[in-house]
Amino acid sequence: MEFLDIVTLSRLQFALTALYHFLFVPLTLGLSILLAVMETVYVMTGRAIWRQMVKFWGTLFGINFVLGVATGIVMEFQFGMNWSYYSHYVGDIFGAPLAIEGLMAFFLEATFVGLFFFGWDKLSKVGHLMATYAVAIGSNFSALWILIANGWMQHPVGAHFNPDTMRMEVTDFYAVLFNPVAQTRFVHTVSAGYLTAAVFVLGISAWYLLKGRHIDLAKRSMTVAASFGLLASVSVVVLGDEGGFLVSENQQMKMAAIEGMWHTEPAPASFTLIGIPDMEAQTNHYAIHIPWVMGLIGTRSLTEQIPGILDLVDHAEERIRNGLIAYDALQTYRATPQGGQVPAEAAAAFAEHGDDLGYALLLTGYVEDPRTATEEQIAAAAWDTVPHVPTLFWSFRIMVAIGFFNVALMAWFVVQSARRKLDHRTWPLKVAVAALALPWIAAELGWITAEFGRQPWAIEGVLPTVAAVSHLTVPTLLLTIAGFTLIYSVLIVIEVRLMLAAIRKGPQPDPEPEARLMPAAIAPSTGPRLTPAE
Repeated sequence: MEFLDIVTLSRLQFALTALYHFLFVPLTLGLSILLAVMETVYVMTGRAIWRQMVKFWGTLFGINFVLGVATGIVMEFQFGMNWSYYSHYVGDIFGAPLAIEGLMAFFLEATFVGLFFFGWDKLSKVGHLMATYAVAIGSNFSALWILIANGWMQHPVGAHFNPDTMRMEVTDFYAVLFNPVAQTRFVHTVSAGYLTAAVFVLGISAWYLLKGRHIDLAKRSMTVAASFGLLASVSVVVLGDEGGFLVSENQQMKMAAIEGMWHTEPAPASFTLIGIPDMEAQTNHYAIHIPWVMGLIGTRSLTEQIPGILDLVDHAEERIRNGLIAYDALQTYRATPQGGQVPAEAAAAFAEHGDDLGYALLLTGYVEDPRTATEEQIAAAAWDTVPHVPTLFWSFRIMVAIGFFNVALMAWFVVQSARRKLDHRTWPLKVAVAALALPWIAAELGWITAEFGRQPWAIEGVLPTVAAVSHLTVPTLLLTIAGFTLIYSVLIVIEVRLMLAAIRKGPQPDPEPEARLMPAAIAPSTGPRLTPAE
């Protein structure tokens, strides 16, 4: 497929905006929880240093929050503008979680974020703490509903295709809500966000210690960040493993591509630690294998096989042929007058093969009418179900390596915090500063693994990406891609400059509000005082 076509350019535009947006999301998720933890300590102890910490890290949270909102709104508009057939085809299911996210989560978050910044001297300590928790809850609820929608794209449950309306319709909203893929992705994603914030706070605090500035605030911040980050990093690894198990059940081609498993191996399959995948030769060069590990991760057993890419391509070709039967029956549905009786033969054929309709739609990338496809086109469409193996192979491994490094980093600082030796050595502090970017790199690679690995499907097994796009022109897409890239790049530069300026400035003195606002009538007097005897 040529690069300058509508499908490729639409994918590129959405990928760019999503990757830009996801630079802000993890930090928002994690910092909102850390702020709530720090303010809880302030309310419980009444120590001004904790209030100062909340306000300082809250400033950085606010800068990131604004940019996250600005970049996120554009993504939802793209569903109607760039992916109009997708919105028509699955809007009944996909639209509901996004609508709930706006009404239930975003409004909550946006309302209370104002109280967080401007309510310090207008609310009681407990009242302001509740506002902070509302911001944190809203941020995480927002992620929940968005990932429910995304989880359905990965594993479509609780819905069926209605041949009368030519659309997907909800049959069980609770199945959509409690989709195991969505729930696992939610916990994994928010844990990654918590870890991102923990590394962010840890790295900046380490920089302060290296510079000999704001020592008291930096040490307390590092203690909270390290403890919080260790829990989050372990959760990321554990939930990543659970996610791998679910992928092997529901997205077998993605799992095979991540592993670079070209042929089905005897159970339990080995894990390829490193190698150089070669899609033309259909093999991995210089591969190093660890016996049994992939079988345990992917199947939780020693006896179940994980199918290889070549076997899955053969299975996809079979499903394309079955899907053509369903597609032919669907044309009979469309030709039947409204209120008329669909021939029993067509209804039975669609009932038997309707689950494979999406595979027949893969052929729309080659011919207008899938029923006219040649054998060569059917074979090519079956191979289209294989994502780019080297991209997935290395994205996954780099992400996993960063994940285990973060576990070790957080564990080190937890131990040093318990020993009260956070600034005992300088080299770990330098490592913490150098590691600041790693969670973002891992998060972006995780997005690539999940979303790029789903291709060629907009909805796994249901709607191919090639059939989901709007009827746009190449010049229009090129213009908008250039515009988004320019605007988002400017926004990132602005955020980085604002963040660096706030970090260099550091936390500001913040006296206790009770002392600052004490009425003159009860303020301490310096004049003569009567003794009880007088």
